[in-house]
Amino acid sequence: MRVLCVAEKPSISKPISQILSGGQFTTTNTASKFIKNYEFDYPQTRAFFTVTCVSGHLNAQDFYDTHRKWNSCDAFELFDAPVETTVASDKKAIEQNLLTQARRADVLMIWTDCDREGEHIGMEIAKVCRRANANIRIKRARFSAIIAQQIHNAAQNPGELDKRQADAVEARMILDLKVGAAFTRLQTMVLQGRVQRIADEKSVVSYGPCQFPTLGFVVQRYSLVKNFTPEQFWYIYLSLTRQTPSQGNEETKFNWKRNHLFDQVVVANLFSRMGNSLAVVTKVTNKTTKKWKPLPLTTVELQKAGSRLLRLAPKKVLDVAEKLYQQGFLSYPRTETDEFDPQFDHMSLIAKQTVDPAWGAFATSLQQGGFNVPRKGKGNDKAHPPIHPTAHANNLAGDEKRVYEYITRRYLACCSKDAEGWQTTVDVVCGREDFSATGLVVKEKNYLNVYIYDKWTGHTVPDFQEGEEFEPTLCEIRQGETSKPNYLTEADLVTLMDKNGIGTDATIAQHIQTIIDRDYVIERMEGAIKYLVPSTLGIGLIEGYNQIGLAKNVSKPQLRREVRSFSCSLLLKISTERRMVQVCQGTTSKNDMLVQSLNQYKDMFIIVRREFERVTSVSKHVLLFSTCGLLMGVVERGTVSFGCRKWSECPRWGWTWAWRRRSWWRRSWWWRWRPRRWRWRRCRGERARSRPWTRCNQRRARRCTRRSWSWSWSRGRT
Repeated sequence: MRVLCVAEKPSISKPISQILSGGQFTTTNTASKFIKNYEFDYPQTRAFFTVTCVSGHLNAQDFYDTHRKWNSCDAFELFDAPVETTVASDKKAIEQNLLTQARRADVLMIWTDCDREGEHIGMEIAKVCRRANANIRIKRARFSAIIAQQIHNAAQNPGELDKRQADAVEARMILDLKVGAAFTRLQTMVLQGRVQRIADEKSVVSYGPCQFPTLGFVVQRYSLVKNFTPEQFWYIYLSLTRQTPSQGNEETKFNWKRNHLFDQVVVANLFSRMGNSLAVVTKVTNKTTKKWKPLPLTTVELQKAGSRLLRLAPKKVLDVAEKLYQQGFLSYPRTETDEFDPQFDHMSLIAKQTVDPAWGAFATSLQQGGFNVPRKGKGNDKAHPPIHPTAHANNLAGDEKRVYEYITRRYLACCSKDAEGWQTTVDVVCGREDFSATGLVVKEKNYLNVYIYDKWTGHTVPDFQEGEEFEPTLCEIRQGETSKPNYLTEADLVTLMDKNGIGTDATIAQHIQTIIDRDYVIERMEGAIKYLVPSTLGIGLIEGYNQIGLAKNVSKPQLRREVRSFSCSLLLKISTERRMVQVCQGTTSKNDMLVQSLNQYKDMFIIVRREFERVTSVSKHVLLFSTCGLLMGVVERGTVSFGCRKWSECPRWGWTWAWRRRSWWRRSWWWRWRPRRWRWRRCRGERARSRPWTRCNQRRARRCTRRSWSWSWSRGRT
């Protein structure tokens, strides 16, 4: 019996061949320089194996010639346009290799990744092979790690392809093509005709069902930060300083049970009511407490940790993890499961880590009684276990070493015990106001000994007895103010996307990278932290769409008052993801999913096209102000608020603005944009007092011995 095994990529086909053949195989080149065929006998199933591979998806979807060109049809017609599925031009050599090998094979065994995309790629491979051999039998090898046990088990116990998952992916690809093409053509063609900068740059203003909600999250947080107004509050501060044998004078701070109030008069009245009262200890509570060990690692958590702890972009973390998986060091890195199977063999994996100089001693302690069953989360994709190390790696460097170390330490921490501590809480009353102080003593660090990314520090409080009275060392009113939120980090954005069902665990990182590559979002470093802020184009699109008001078309009435246009797109994407799950479960067909989703996007498209002038006007104003494309301001509710922090250093000031205010009784504002008028005048060493509307653009004018440019702005009245 001849078995043709097809993997998803070259980095998988060769390790599979080495494991199944014991290193004894014959290599044959193909027409593609990246693809090789490996042949060997596999006595366990009495078969002759030929192992080859593809390079991701074989097929590509596009419109026919009647709809492919931008000016060939109206954008709305794309929703109902037929889609052509063909083998991509750069995959013809791979297709020919499959046809040749399938003609002499009895069984086709699919070795693609065990996820939705893998099932769809497997279905593409099966269709190509059946063109050459209609009687070939199709089998599916399922594995989660490239280790001998799982590879042999997959080869000897193959299953069947999951057509439902393949249908869900195909429906999503067609939907993304039609929706993305329709909205992209609408945005680009209209904005290029109205906004000179976009027309000059000939840039494509793209739209994607996932990328637009992702951009919306960034703009929404940016608006919160820019519109934030700090609010003052007041609170009562109470503390006691006592002499301790070990630490000398130690201050114990008591927290006010009311936390803080925003009315200064009320706080002052409460404070005056306290007078010079003594504080009375009403209750002393001592109890054991725990710091929970981490849950088993999922793809989303890996991306968040990579951004927050390792300072790596989510896409970079996944790429590194994928490479380690292909080398046999990690399990499959794309999983939603955060609980291990009860029969999972942890001790064999822990034993492989005992030789490591950094965490080998901890792994040995787990073997000697420190092991504890990992916690169980709420996610289980029924396909792959949580991410874990499958072998010890001692020759890694750079990002590969950092990612592997994090995953290994996290896995060992999951197999350890929770950290234990002793917590003391002291409740006191002073002038009828309640206060409390909390102390902590860490008893057993347990998992914290290996998981260096978590911190749990103790702080003691003096011994108090119930009924004890003392005079506070310090009792006063203090003032504070609310702090503004931070811009989104990549970890924050991953959390929002996962919570709202935007993309899958495997595609979230790509969507974030897409809005960065298309200049909708700018990466801004503040210290060691990378924040995401929207560009002027991103702001213009989102704020313009927000003014259209699509809330009335959202099918969820309880959200209508809160939903704005990007949220409408967000909800449509969430409903699409839910329908994909229903297709996988068999409760909805592929055609039904396409019809329902396309009808919703059609309704949205009609409204957007009718009201697109609002998007154009907002985008035009925003883009005109910033010739360099950097973030300059935000547009909200028709008003404009701009400001560049580094205007004096900018070599590309291209626009100044002037405004005219019409009569108050007409209640209208007119913004007039125009280019700056340059004037050539001699620099006199300082700003001319007689002409306050001009200024020298040289910060150190007194040292200037040459002529310089100056600029002017004007304010008109009507």
